[in-house]
Amino acid sequence: MKYNQKFRRTFINSVVASALLGGISVPAFAEVKFGALYPLSGGLALLGEESYRGLELAVDKINANGGVQGETVVLETGDAVDNNQAIGEARRLISREDVKAIFGTYASSRSIAASQVAEMSKVPYFELGAVADDVTARGLKYVFRTNPTAYHMAETIIDMLVEGIAPELGVDPTDLRIGIIHEDSNYGSSVGKHQRAFAEEHGLNIVVEEHYPASTVDMSSIVLSLQEENVDVVLQTSYQDDSVLFLRQANERDYRPKAIIGGGGGYSMTPTADAVGHDVIDGVYDVDFTQYNINPEFAPGIEEFVAAYEEKYEESPRSGHSLMNYAGALELLRAIDAGSGFSADEIKEAVLAMDVPVGATAAGIGIKIGENNQNERASMMGMQWQDGELVTVYPESASVAEMRTSQ
Repeated sequence: MKYNQKFRRTFINSVVASALLGGISVPAFAEVKFGALYPLSGGLALLGEESYRGLELAVDKINANGGVQGETVVLETGDAVDNNQAIGEARRLISREDVKAIFGTYASSRSIAASQVAEMSKVPYFELGAVADDVTARGLKYVFRTNPTAYHMAETIIDMLVEGIAPELGVDPTDLRIGIIHEDSNYGSSVGKHQRAFAEEHGLNIVVEEHYPASTVDMSSIVLSLQEENVDVVLQTSYQDDSVLFLRQANERDYRPKAIIGGGGGYSMTPTADAVGHDVIDGVYDVDFTQYNINPEFAPGIEEFVAAYEEKYEESPRSGHSLMNYAGALELLRAIDAGSGFSADEIKEAVLAMDVPVGATAAGIGIKIGENNQNERASMMGMQWQDGELVTVYPESASVAEMRTSQ
């Protein structure tokens, strides 16, 4: 097998060299299939599709440069509409489509379910967007994550509150009354747990902590609880529908805390701002993956990504999820291209050799796979909705605007 791989690569390289000297384009010689597993229908479809678009753009770029190990990358798509279907689709991609690895998946609970199937089948699974701890905390050998985690999200939220928002408000952060609310899946629960831990480290005063199902249709009781406890700062970790619901019902009850800080999900999406009204969301903070109003020196290649996105999909990016998926997938595909083959262990060896410095990708993150196959060079950004746009305000090295407060 090693001899065949070496012969194939030597042959391809010689043909490529001849073609380049002759000034002609170089087609890939064969196809290699990878799985793309995202929620493409159902309640999480909007961010699922947005995440998938980032992977597609990474594949477009890698194929335009000769593919991976001389082969055109083909994506076989699976719809992870719920946990059971995520499991079934992972099995289909592996057994019927014979994919060499699976990319996904955005929704933490679905990633956890599907990646267990891949691990048992000894097929690498690359998580590009789910943040829950359990994605990489299970000690699995073939599950890797390039994006930042629930830990990073919570850490950035509390740091931004303590170092940025509280000083802008002119108050000591320990005098603020904090409310933590979150949807109750692996995603929200992981972020909420870390928020409490970081808040306690800083001596913050948590007076409300509530969770709810993401499918809830009424959050009025939670809004009332926050009002009755005079909560100054609300930390919500949510998907799109529950983000919209909370913001609408808080506005209807004229509940206006000093700050609302969303943990990704719906808070980073233009359709959320459109749904609740730009006057309602103006001033709301969000901590999430890198978004588009960011210092380009911090995220080289972001302008090229946006141009490619707009050309392919005929609209502007709707969330930073596409960018984070693009950055992670592109570097993974480059690493596999530099590897020696497509077996699980050859792919794993190539991925573990990655050494991408911080500030070298369009999302600003670096990539170095560390403990539990988690990228140890990933990070989150702090943003704020200002005048209809989500602009980066934290950290200072990435910011393009000052924080605004209404106090």
